[in-house]
This record gives sequence, C-alpha cells and structure tokens, in this order.
Amino acid sequence: MLNPSATPSPLLFLPLSDELIEAVNLIEQAYSWQDKYRQIMLLGKLIPPLAAEFKHADAQVKGCESQAWLYHHRLNGQHFYLADSDARIVKGLIGLLLANCQGKTTEQIHQFDVKQYFDRLGLSGQLSPSRTNGLTALAQAIVAYTHDVST
Repeated sequence: MLNPSATPSPLLFLPLSDELIEAVNLIEQAYSWQDKYRQIMLLGKLIPPLAAEFKHADAQVKGCESQAWLYHHRLNGQHFYLADSDARIVKGLIGLLLANCQGKTTEQIHQFDVKQYFDRLGLSGQLSPSRTNGLTALAQAIVAYTHDVST
C-alpha cells in the first residue's frame, strides 16, 4: 500500500470534468486503433499534472514501465484519485481508469473489471505486455486504496 509522506490537499480531489468524460466517450466510439490511440493521447492532456512536490517515490505505482503516481482521498464513502505519469499514453490510460473509478463507492470499484473494460474498448490486444502490466498495477492500486481506512 502506498503511504506518501506528503499528500495533496483534499480540495484537489474532484469529480472528473465533463470534457474528460466526453473524451472517454470519443475513445469508446472510435473504430480504429489509430483513432483510439489519438483520443487516448488527447485524454491524457486533460488530466491536470501532479505538482512536482507530490511526485514522491512512495506515491509511485510499482509495475509501470513509465513513472506513474497515484493519490487517494475518501469522502462520504466515495473514492477520489489524483494521478499522473511521465508518459502521455499512460496518462491517457489513467484517464480511462479514473473515468470508471472517480467518485465511486468501494463496491462499485470492486465490481469494475479493468480487463473486461479494455477488451470492450478494443485496447487489450493493442497494448504492449509491459503497458498491460502497468495498467493492471494501477487498477490494483486503485482497488487497494479502497481497503485503506486512513485515506
């Protein structure tokens, strides 16, 4: 379980913007891998960057090929996340995960099947094994935070 030494203010943990949700819808509607890839890259640009002061090693998600950071905040039984990556494609993939987990309850997050979701989007066969492993690590970290009562 991640235990960052310095964490962002709870005020930064917000529901996702309408623009980000619309970007996810465009990925779902895209037919070719090239269109999906382009939309994923654009989605990554919509995720606010994490301040350098929060890019601590203890907030890094292990198992990602690139660097990725994840923070969690629970409010009124809902889970909110802040995440960033140094790789644009990973940042876009993070956006897809957040679209399915941001503001959700523990039960809803536990019911989310990332493999099934990425299969449905037509992304599973397109991602390299290392990207798939990193995505799985991020999804597992999101779920792991639902068990941590201190966040």
